[in-house]
Amino acid sequence: MNTGNKLWSKAKSIIPGGNGLLSKRPDRYAKDIWPVYYSKAKGCQIWDLDNNVYIDMAQNGMGTSILGYADDDVNQSVISAINNGINTTLNAPEEVELAEKLLELNPSMSGVKFARGGGEAMSLAVRIARTHTKKDKVLFSGYHGWTDWYLATNISSDSNLDEHLMPGLEPSGVPSGLSGTAIPFKYKDIGNFKKVLDSNKDIGVIVFEGARYSLPSADFLKTIEIESKKRGIVVIVDEITSGLRMSTSGVYSLLNFNPDIVVYGKGLGNGFAISAVVGRKEVMDSAQDTFISSSMWTERVGFVAALATLNKLSQHNVHQHLIEVGEYIGKGWLELSKKHGLDISITDFKPLITFKLNYDEDNNAIATLFIQEMLKRGYLASTSVYVTYSHTIDIAKQYLKVVDEVFEIIVDAIANQKILDLLETEMRSDMFKRLN
Repeated sequence: MNTGNKLWSKAKSIIPGGNGLLSKRPDRYAKDIWPVYYSKAKGCQIWDLDNNVYIDMAQNGMGTSILGYADDDVNQSVISAINNGINTTLNAPEEVELAEKLLELNPSMSGVKFARGGGEAMSLAVRIARTHTKKDKVLFSGYHGWTDWYLATNISSDSNLDEHLMPGLEPSGVPSGLSGTAIPFKYKDIGNFKKVLDSNKDIGVIVFEGARYSLPSADFLKTIEIESKKRGIVVIVDEITSGLRMSTSGVYSLLNFNPDIVVYGKGLGNGFAISAVVGRKEVMDSAQDTFISSSMWTERVGFVAALATLNKLSQHNVHQHLIEVGEYIGKGWLELSKKHGLDISITDFKPLITFKLNYDEDNNAIATLFIQEMLKRGYLASTSVYVTYSHTIDIAKQYLKVVDEVFEIIVDAIANQKILDLLETEMRSDMFKRLN
């Protein structure tokens, strides 16, 4: 019985799209057999509505649970905050405490603004940057949310986001007047970046992800730094996904890069809603020259959760753990792929470790078969793992034993041209394509 799948059928009839997050829709994994809903979660375990328990070796809350589900320390801090009231006429002092903490982690920065989700934090950051430069055009690479400033790039061409998000993303509802205000460039491609920059006048903002599947090169970052300073452009590094996973600040700090604004989200509150825009004083002060305000941005839980999360990240050197476990999984994938003759490649961003199948048009079918067979063996798994602090080497070792079994099935299916015959569900939809 798949109670979750039955509930999903109801959800689609009353909630457009079935839910509020594209990435959690079951057709992104294995339609009809993916559990869809959970009853409880702890560490890296999830119980579905039929009380089946799975080890999450997939997205782990889309990267939000950096410590693991229902972390005791974070939860206790939040429970205490709830018992003392979370949204009152007065301000929560933890807002100031969290701002101070983030500035400690980002010593070149002097100002902080908070939001709740990553998408709205990016909109906030772009608004501040545009206010500061008094220029509308944004040059960007990678994925930065659902809001108008970003989707505007597909008004002039419906293929602009093909390599940054997914093919065919419709900008319906985005004002046509925003056409030409968001312009994509290819990540790590210095020649393309310079070409796009030179062919567009009045660029006020440059936006790119700190890392997704790979790290930016020193030459690429140096080019952005030189060109932005020369032209008076504000540079925003989106560390919503990459931040906190390789250091207690972000990837940018490891690479000796000095952006004007850094944006955090996802793991910042270990599953509780909180995001932050951190930047240089002269840029962040421009926030006072525009209207930015929301009742829920002053809610206490997010601040408290973030403080508890950051304290634990620092005390336990969590980022090093994420790197080590991710590296172990990636090495295991490679060894097993060689053992079975499966053609894959591994990305180099270890805390978000990913293997890519190299079978062209068969990739989605093979990935669906992998998800299906791992699910049968008690694992929520896809081709990426957001490593959390709750993932131990022992858990990774047991996971790889199961991957060994599944890779053998896949290779046999490829050799005998029976991949589709083995599928017990529809082939998964194309996942997000990011960073070119």
